[in-house]
Amino acid sequence: MLVFFPIILVIILLIVTNIRIVPQSQAYVIERLGAYMDTWGVGLKFKIPFVDRIAKKISLKEQVIDFAPQPVITRDNVTMQIDTVIYFQITDPKLYTYGVEYPLSAIENLTATTLRNIIGELELDATLTSRDIVNTKMRAILDEATDPWGIKVNRVELKNIMPPAEIQEAMERQMKAERERRESILIAEGKKRSSVLIAEGEKQSAILRAEASKESSIRVAEGEAEALLEVTKARAESLKLLNDSHPTKEVLTLKAMEAFVKVADGRATKIIIPSDLQSVANLATAFTEVGKGN
Repeated sequence: MLVFFPIILVIILLIVTNIRIVPQSQAYVIERLGAYMDTWGVGLKFKIPFVDRIAKKISLKEQVIDFAPQPVITRDNVTMQIDTVIYFQITDPKLYTYGVEYPLSAIENLTATTLRNIIGELELDATLTSRDIVNTKMRAILDEATDPWGIKVNRVELKNIMPPAEIQEAMERQMKAERERRESILIAEGKKRSSVLIAEGEKQSAILRAEASKESSIRVAEGEAEALLEVTKARAESLKLLNDSHPTKEVLTLKAMEAFVKVADGRATKIIIPSDLQSVANLATAFTEVGKGN
């Protein structure tokens, strides 16, 4: 019994050491006697000792590769550096294991050649403004090319586009000139709008002043007309009262004399004296009569 104990222990060790647990999002490629036998998914697995072996452990998660900048030449002969980022996922572990040697290196070289072909058809300005187009074209080409390798390319991004230093300086000068042009246009438009607003304000102010002057003149004229009307009414009333009182000749002469005195109050430069002296005497007599009557 003691003789079989080591053998049993060895068998148990072999069984235990050949039990494998495949974790989530991973796959094991199994070879039997050097040939592909199976692809293990998630779960508890057992391989035959000395016959089966795990050829490759593969992650099924989406992976990201950031490639170093690649020199490319545009159609207008501008050399620039572009680095790309590839998002891919292994869909077939068997093809990934046996389809190509060094698959990541193959993807990198394929990305570089594809990028050169696409950028070579574009000019510098189109390259800088057509990232989405370049990304879409590269993804379609890479996805088709890597399909026999069990790889699916989900996304391609141009991370950085670095033109030569002199091109960058020229672009910066161009951008600065464009910004200055826009600034000049905005300033000119602002001055124009300000002038228009000032002119409109002055126009409105002139209109308001004219209307105010007109209104003032109308009010003054109306006041003078009303005053003249009142004076005329007062005079008419006075004459009516005088007429109603049946004045004597002496009273009328006295009123005429009062009017003559008002005319000759020192303001007139010429005084017209009646030629009829008898009228003056009559006036004096009238004054006497009025004095006695009082």
